[in-house]
Amino acid sequence: VKGYELGKNRYVVLTPEELEDFAPTVTKTVEIEDFVDLRDIDPIYYETTYYVAPAGEGEGARKAYRLLLEAMEKEQKVGIAHFVMRTKQYLAAVRPYDGALALSTMVFEDEIVAKSDIADLKNIKGNVTDREVRMAAQIIESLTTIWKPSRYKDTYRAQVLELVEKKAKGEEIVADQASAPPEKVVDLMAALEASLQAAKKGSRRAGGAQSKQTPTRRAGGAQSKQRAGGAQTKEKTATKKKTATKKKTATRKSRAA
Repeated sequence: VKGYELGKNRYVVLTPEELEDFAPTVTKTVEIEDFVDLRDIDPIYYETTYYVAPAGEGEGARKAYRLLLEAMEKEQKVGIAHFVMRTKQYLAAVRPYDGALALSTMVFEDEIVAKSDIADLKNIKGNVTDREVRMAAQIIESLTTIWKPSRYKDTYRAQVLELVEKKAKGEEIVADQASAPPEKVVDLMAALEASLQAAKKGSRRAGGAQSKQTPTRRAGGAQSKQRAGGAQTKEKTATKKKTATKKKTATRKSRAA
């Protein structure tokens, strides 16, 4: 069964038959409703990105696709659209990307967890001195570089693939000893000074303080393959390669969980 939580231990139970009457109709179109500036969209709203291709082999489809692409490139705008994938309605951003169109699924505003709902963020007013801020700024400046995605590697995936190759060759696998956890930072100034020195020496491991990750979205959502639009989305050509899943706290609110 599915249910919607009204309060603690209070749920409204919904049957699949009741929900069928409200299921969005699957279509082959991506309906662009508005155009906005890319910089106006906060990254917190983005989910998964797909390449978008013309639907069909006809000249008309390719021309319409090219016309939209070039017009959006000229105006530097992003199209905000709705489409249905399987049984879920999605909000999406359509934008030019490297000579083609890309579609990024988005969450709706009411699916974003409000900062005021996070207990750990309700009292973050610390006594920070100007000197500490200047030192922290120096660390940021010393580590500032040009964004190059190729600089960052999925080390876990590389290790797993290395393990697979060794097992395929019949080699004996010996696990490395786990390294000791980092000591808890007590002296902020000492940590900043150490980080700054490390940054000056070219170390990428500047820092020392540890943070707690809290999800920004509420539970819900699903992904699937979908032909869409005057365009089609292909999960096989998704711009992100998924190699492993990690257990994590849900980040989106369930409309009917």
